[in-house]
Amino acid sequence: MSTFAAPDMPPAFPERAAWGTAGSLRAWQQQALELYFQEPRRDFLTVATPGAGKTTFALRLARELLDRRVIQGITVVCPTEHLKRQWAESATRVGIRIDPEFTNAQGKTAKDFHGVAVTYATVAARPALHRNRTEARKTLIIMDEVHHAGDGLSWGDAVRESFEPATRRLSLSGTPFRTDINPIPFVDYEEGHDGIRRSRADYTYGYGPALADGVVRPVMFMAYAGEMRWRTRAGDELTATLGQPLTQDQTSQAWRAALDPKGDWIRQVIQAADKRLTEIRKAMPDAGAMVIATDHEAARAYAKMIRGITGQGATIVLSDDPKASKKIQQFADSEDRWLCAVRMVSEGVDIPRLAVGVYATSTATPLFFAQAIGRFVRARKRGETASVFLPSVPLLMGHAAEMERERDHVLDRKQREQDGLDDEALEQANRKNDGADLSEEIPFETMEASATFDRVLFDGGEFGLQAAPGSAEEEDFLGIPGLLEPEQVAQLLRQRQASQLANQRKRAGGESETERPVTAAEDLHALRTELNSLVGAWSHRTGKPHGVVHTELRRSCGGPAVPQASATEIKRRIEKIREWASRRA
Repeated sequence: MSTFAAPDMPPAFPERAAWGTAGSLRAWQQQALELYFQEPRRDFLTVATPGAGKTTFALRLARELLDRRVIQGITVVCPTEHLKRQWAESATRVGIRIDPEFTNAQGKTAKDFHGVAVTYATVAARPALHRNRTEARKTLIIMDEVHHAGDGLSWGDAVRESFEPATRRLSLSGTPFRTDINPIPFVDYEEGHDGIRRSRADYTYGYGPALADGVVRPVMFMAYAGEMRWRTRAGDELTATLGQPLTQDQTSQAWRAALDPKGDWIRQVIQAADKRLTEIRKAMPDAGAMVIATDHEAARAYAKMIRGITGQGATIVLSDDPKASKKIQQFADSEDRWLCAVRMVSEGVDIPRLAVGVYATSTATPLFFAQAIGRFVRARKRGETASVFLPSVPLLMGHAAEMERERDHVLDRKQREQDGLDDEALEQANRKNDGADLSEEIPFETMEASATFDRVLFDGGEFGLQAAPGSAEEEDFLGIPGLLEPEQVAQLLRQRQASQLANQRKRAGGESETERPVTAAEDLHALRTELNSLVGAWSHRTGKPHGVVHTELRRSCGGPAVPQASATEIKRRIEKIREWASRRA
């Protein structure tokens, strides 16, 4: 079974390790190293949440194996060109020289280097060459984001052929799950009680433990709804409201209208995100923000918007720009406020000062979502928080609500039974792709798109009521301090919500239900608020985190996560938690 960092160990050993260094180790890194050397093994899979420090762990392990003369060379395999350079720079800090410019045409690298950094695509192009290099001397293979090694049979076969002779293999991942049933090379699988095989990690350090240790930041998801109106190619004008029950086609088109730079929705959300950034900068002076855009045209339009809102330009990183890596590094080293990127700034790219995000892309697979959110969670000191702004779409709300859920790669089930983890879409998103994903087959023109603050998702709970952009109610949530412990974040969110409810009652005055009927959406929102209030009280009473309580309610009552649950399902959970409370009393 997977191993977790001991809860009684300090977050750092002997003190918090700075980003990109291995002079001191975090508790999980130290524990994983000890586990590795307790029983020498050829293959070792480490699954650690984005931002936890997988690179530091791997390089400390590599340094130790070199010093013990277990290995003579190193090959780092990663998904992108940018990550090759990032690995090489980090390795230099611990005295390991990695050549990130190695190509298949070279065949060999200079003797000055301990090894090379290559992409999975490079390996797949010449597996025989890489096998020869692996056999030439005792080699450690570090496979970063190893799930990429299962990208189609050809990639998996190439990785297996190239690195089968390796002395040691270290596989790393923050998101090891895949939707297909292609086994990942050098990963062990165990059969469960249901007869289905699942990947087995040798060491696992999830988001929940990392959050408790202060290694990663707590993330507040700021969800925005709004009214959308568009015209189809046939000339029909359609209207829909994000945040209310819609068909799949309606959701897709309303989502697309929200992200359209011609509408006001994205402008209002970026404006709100910039206000949040200003608040966070009071505690983190160099804090940065990033818009993750769907395509090049949108990224440029958003950058223009940001200049209009802030008076300052934004760094634009496009997937086909040969200077993309340099721009990312320059932004990381600066104190500039905004970065606009076309999806490629996702997996493994480290810009530790990023604390605010705008999820303005149509790519919505759980794998891409987890990797994108991973860009904002790396904590440099305890108490830092992250805020991600996103459309109030059930699919994204579900991903946000299940941030702490652990997944393993599952074999032996039909692909139609999978849960939407579309890795092919993820790979396309990280390629040089300039196209959008949503409803491209249904051309339409955005007529109107306006934003409404919907709610905040945090620790499995929902907080806040709908409010207009720029209103005092919205400001209550945008103004939450940027340096707080997770418990303080939850407490402040509850206080803000209680204040909103009290103000709403005052404004309502003597207005009766017959004068203004409660809509289905308002009724559902009220039920969510009641459930979250009860979960908060139960959390305080039992000491269990909100997310754990929500998970136990789902397990007991069935149904999806709260953002996707019906009024009946939420009422069932309210009754259940009241039943628990009465039993305890």
